[in-house]
Amino acid sequence: MKVCLLNDSFPPVIDGVANVVKAYADVLHAAKDSSVMVATPVYPDAGYEQYPYPIVAYPSLDVASITAGYRAGYPFPIKEIAAMTQFAPDVIHTHCPIVSCFIARSLRETTDAPVIFTYHTKYDIDIRRTIPLPHLQDESIRALVNNVSACDDVWAVSEGAADNLRSLGYEGNCIVMPNGVDFAKGRQSEELTSALSEEFRLKNDRVTFLFVGRMMNYKGLPLILDALEILKGKGCRFQMVFVGSGADRAGLIRKAKDMGFAVDVREEDGTITFAEESDARIIFAGAERQRERLRAWNTRADLFVFPSTFDTNGLVVREAAACGLASVLVRGSCAAEGVTDGRNGYLIEETAQDLVRMLLWACEQRDALKQTGEHAMQEIYLSWPDAVHLAQKRYQEVLELKKAGRLKQHRPLADDPLFSMTADAVKRYIDTHTYEMPRYEGMLDNFEETLRSNRRRIEGLVSDLKDEFLNRNNG
Repeated sequence: MKVCLLNDSFPPVIDGVANVVKAYADVLHAAKDSSVMVATPVYPDAGYEQYPYPIVAYPSLDVASITAGYRAGYPFPIKEIAAMTQFAPDVIHTHCPIVSCFIARSLRETTDAPVIFTYHTKYDIDIRRTIPLPHLQDESIRALVNNVSACDDVWAVSEGAADNLRSLGYEGNCIVMPNGVDFAKGRQSEELTSALSEEFRLKNDRVTFLFVGRMMNYKGLPLILDALEILKGKGCRFQMVFVGSGADRAGLIRKAKDMGFAVDVREEDGTITFAEESDARIIFAGAERQRERLRAWNTRADLFVFPSTFDTNGLVVREAAACGLASVLVRGSCAAEGVTDGRNGYLIEETAQDLVRMLLWACEQRDALKQTGEHAMQEIYLSWPDAVHLAQKRYQEVLELKKAGRLKQHRPLADDPLFSMTADAVKRYIDTHTYEMPRYEGMLDNFEETLRSNRRRIEGLVSDLKDEFLNRNNG
């Protein structure tokens, strides 16, 4: 089976979905009965040649100032779609509903392979955070849902993720396909763990709390600091480690210092600025690209603190469990799915006060934390080979549904002229190595009607925006 994986991020980008796509690619490449190709926006000096499977890197634009370090891919890269077409995939699996999904739909036109989509992230939150105007937010979400609806099979990484997708207006079928963990089950070596402790001057006589992930406020990070401030006032001795980078990191460092914490900061060049010694200490360790060092962090900590209601799966929670580290999670969150309070993790309400209650208990019960971590290792851990094996079984089911003619019918090509034109341009490039887009005489009427329809929608949108600006100015 040939699988083409697409996503708008891939290493060297560090985020959960990029890690998922790399894990899929690694497992599929290692399997005897499959081969894999990855398509992603190009990043400078990415080192794609180091991978044992082909990486198709298509043109991209630097939009780091509004997307926390990401690049936006060009949605119709003819040459790169031609390379994917010649790979002749049996399955197209996209992990992002934006540019990657546009390319996947174009690739379906040239290969007739089914498109599978996995919903990883609550994109509506990022859209509403990035785009200031409600009308444009709604249009962006509508376009996202239309893209998802055009796929042949839709997966979500958790029940909560599926519920979020439906809340945006998606009405099709959706199955849950869990993600795995690339850590081997078991704790990191004492040698590497001790070296990490020495590097960051960690103290053995106090409890160590850990957060790993993007440093974004919507992951519950201000709530952690608020709880730690209360904990400090109660005289507890602890050290809190934040591993990760992100747009809100600088603001969180300032907030921690304003709260009177001793704050240690690892700079981008790797140097560490240490504060004066204190019983209540916070360490901003920066992004960690070495997976073995990340295993060491999970091994060294006493409790993983992850009060995020944004994350749809909480992959970092399973990574912690692989190392025997229990997590404290918000009750009812996606990250808490499969976790039993007091057995293989700890559940709290989404308040600083309830988190303080849990952390106070943890400071006195380090042995109990270890027992809960062992249960987490045995009960919520899922390896990537096992997770991808489940995905491969579904790939085969989708292909059988396609062969039997039972996949849902998609919108007629006349409603999507751009994808048809792109597909023909790809075929022409394969035959002649020229980029000229073909001209469609028989399709012009449909294309013009689509343009007229879009123009009417845009005119209505502009009218609404004018009204909104006038109301704001009058206010």
